[in-house]
Amino acid sequence: MLTPLDIHNREFRRGLRGYDVDEVDEFLDEVIRDFEALYKENLELKETIQKKEENINRYKELEQTLQDTLVLAQQTGEEAKQNAKKEAELIIWEAQKKAEQIYNEVQEEILAATKKLERMRNLEKQLYVRMKSFLLTQLESMENYDGEEKSAQWKQPDLENQASQAEQVDNERKFSEDVGSDGDENPWRYKV
Repeated sequence: MLTPLDIHNREFRRGLRGYDVDEVDEFLDEVIRDFEALYKENLELKETIQKKEENINRYKELEQTLQDTLVLAQQTGEEAKQNAKKEAELIIWEAQKKAEQIYNEVQEEILAATKKLERMRNLEKQLYVRMKSFLLTQLESMENYDGEEKSAQWKQPDLENQASQAEQVDNERKFSEDVGSDGDENPWRYKV
């Protein structure tokens, strides 16, 4: 590339009818000034372009770093999302298992309470039948007894005995009700 110094040092041969030397020198000086200005501007522009290219390269590296970071953040976010989903599914599964366990325990308690209630009802029926049978037997005995005098002597103790037995039946019924509400008593403990 031609430099301003090359133009300045350039010498032309003189010929017969050549150009006016002063005019050519003047023109060359003007060309040298303009060319020198353009040459400096060209160098400055090249430096500017080089700096811009360096900046662009830095920005490209920064952009790549940001893209890598973004991809990593997306992957991390996706992993966190998947982990949270798995954890939520595990919590739901555990809650369902616990609910099933509680449900089964309640069902067992209901079944046990139902069986106990049925036993209490059967006990009550048995006591009722036995007491009724006893009272009917006593009544029949009284009706079959001969004699007024013996009947009179018999009535007084028998009435006391009947009242005592009626009270015992009432106590047994209350007991069976209490045992039905309190799970600690054995329903077969008190047999008549």
